[in-house]
Amino acid sequence: MATVELRFSAQPEHVRTARLVAAAVARRAGVDEAVLDEVRLAVGEACSRAVGLHRSHGITAPVSVALTEEEKAFSIEVGDSVPGADPAESGAGDASGAGPARPDSEADGEGEDEMGLAVISGLVDDVEVRSGAGGGVIRMSWPTADATVRP
Repeated sequence: MATVELRFSAQPEHVRTARLVAAAVARRAGVDEAVLDEVRLAVGEACSRAVGLHRSHGITAPVSVALTEEEKAFSIEVGDSVPGADPAESGAGDASGAGPARPDSEADGEGEDEMGLAVISGLVDDVEVRSGAGGGVIRMSWPTADATVRP
């Protein structure tokens, strides 16, 4: 299981770099070429969301991205450092991120947050959103060629 880890300051200009790295690593991991645009877009949305959360909450910690090549799948985890209630415990959202993950966010930020999560859910079949006292994580995964080629 190979992993590439990125950390970048919460600046919008770094999101493009994260998207490019994610697409390159996904291609190397065996993700179908037809899906690479979805990977780029989903990572861009997740990283933009994390950057926006960091900036709106005044957090200077870096945004983290872990790209993991597994046996039959490629997964990406985008993490932020904004403390929030766990949606599963508070009833504020579900595993797809359809509800507000951070009840303390302002109304405008909350709407953007929900829109970003909706876009990600539309692009990625396997997505999980978690949030807790240490921050939030969006985990997305795609099958690799090894998973689809085997009989």
